[in-house]
Amino acid sequence: MSHVILAEITASVSELKKNPMGTVAAGDGFPVAILNRNETAFYCVPAKAYEALIDKLEDIELNTIADARLKDGKTLVKVTLDEL
Repeated sequence: MSHVILAEITASVSELKKNPMGTVAAGDGFPVAILNRNETAFYCVPAKAYEALIDKLEDIELNTIADARLKDGKTLVKVTLDEL
């Protein structure tokens, strides 16, 4: 049976237990797939990568809200950062 692994680096649960920070460092700033019996159990994501992911999700949510408001017939108001 094949499984999708969405990371270039993998480690076992045992490796993670032995050296947690080494496992995170092995990803070189990117997520590490943690395997349990050769199946992905979870992803170990460094703090900076997680923060960047959350920022992108917030941007997507805000763009969705803005697009919905424009579809409701509300007028677009252009402003500069200095005006805010």
